[in-house]
Amino acid sequence: MTVAADAPPLRRPTRLAYGFGSVADGIKSAAFSTYLLLYFNQVLGVKASVVSTAIALTLLVDAVVDPLIGRMSDLTRSKYGRRHPYIFAAAVPAAFFFGMTWFPPAGLSDFAMGVWIFGFAAFARASMSMYQVPANALGSELTQDYAERSRIYGLRYWFAYAGTFAFAAFALKFFFVATPEYPKGQLNPAGYVPFAITAASLIFISILVCGWGTRSRIPYIRQADEREASPGLLSHFKEMGVAFKNRGFLTVFGFAILKWTAIGLYGATSLYFGTYVYQLSSGQLALLTLDSFVAVCIALPLAPKVTKWFGKRNTSLWMALIGITLGTSPLWLTYFDLFFPPGHPLLLPTLLLIGAVYGTMVALSLMMTAAMLADVVEDDAVTSGKHNAGIYFAASSFATQCASGLGILAAGFVLETSQFPGGVDPALVTEAMTDSLIAHYVPMVMGLWAIGCLIIWFYPIDEAKHLANVERLRAREAEAKARDMQDAPLGAPAR
Repeated sequence: MTVAADAPPLRRPTRLAYGFGSVADGIKSAAFSTYLLLYFNQVLGVKASVVSTAIALTLLVDAVVDPLIGRMSDLTRSKYGRRHPYIFAAAVPAAFFFGMTWFPPAGLSDFAMGVWIFGFAAFARASMSMYQVPANALGSELTQDYAERSRIYGLRYWFAYAGTFAFAAFALKFFFVATPEYPKGQLNPAGYVPFAITAASLIFISILVCGWGTRSRIPYIRQADEREASPGLLSHFKEMGVAFKNRGFLTVFGFAILKWTAIGLYGATSLYFGTYVYQLSSGQLALLTLDSFVAVCIALPLAPKVTKWFGKRNTSLWMALIGITLGTSPLWLTYFDLFFPPGHPLLLPTLLLIGAVYGTMVALSLMMTAAMLADVVEDDAVTSGKHNAGIYFAASSFATQCASGLGILAAGFVLETSQFPGGVDPALVTEAMTDSLIAHYVPMVMGLWAIGCLIIWFYPIDEAKHLANVERLRAREAEAKARDMQDAPLGAPAR
């Protein structure tokens, strides 16, 4: 890799623009993980197994696209750097294919609906990967500071949560308005038209803001050597395979697969629990959804502090384990008839309080693992001699996308095995139906988080090792600059 110039301090507008770029991924994740299954299953009446299987099959696209984009961006050399060409190119197709997913032609069979979902969701995911993988890799190149990385990835997660939960709360309040025909506004098909159009527009804006706002850093980001510009397909897969030899990456990857499967399962079923178990209105669900955004606002300033107090690994592990135990407590207490019944005046305040604490813990865990992955890039560079951020963040993006899809597939499994009916009137849902749903959901989601925490326990990079890695890389870069100056003809610019 060509050594980058010494970068000036990272400015606040650049950090904000980079963070704002994750609004696109937050909106896409919320829409596909939470609303897509509910819309096609409960509003349009498509079987849950068909919808969840169609979404899960898009993983086949991610399995090919994500690693290739990451590797290609690592090897790209242009006047716009190696990340920004992909970021700018993704804006239009990501918004277009996302929007089209929500507008299937009338009269399609369940199978045809599944094909429609798979086709447009797959194109939307691929377009988002073309943006998301290079953008995530860019974060590791904005700074090498151990604590600063926690800040910028914390900021990125804050905006992702804004996209996920603030927009979802806005949609529940203003798009999914209750009517006499649809007292549960989230089941009103008319609300999904402005929802889809607004979401697609925000995805487009978010991607452009990220690319334009970080363009000033292009001169200070490593470029690929010209001789690496045309790798073969076999070379791509060989380079990607290197990532799975790094112990630090394997622990983060394993944790990511399990935690995002659990998060995907939660996202796909949360509206079911709010609608049928707690019997909340769309306005109450908006408050409950906004609660998760409040949680990340609490987590953001805490991220650099807990990094110094406990380290990234311990924070990620214990916040996840304690958080999921607390977060599922209303459900298993409801199962044993120990929680507030629907309509009780303390039900919503208690759910809000638990959600804020649980959400803060999970947000801290997610922020830490993103920063841990950035540290893995330097750890690999010490041994490989290459700064392959694209490869690692592509693999992480695939883990996220894959696991989110697996979470939706798991949600379909939970709904089918619990025999929860599709297109059912909330007034006809019985306690036996909701108890069966809870009994199938809680053990699965807690088991996924517990196994993930066991894996992340073996993450090997602490602050001391990270600082040693950075110093070794700086020494190598200084030697490379000295050789360039020594070998260059008199008067030639140093690259």
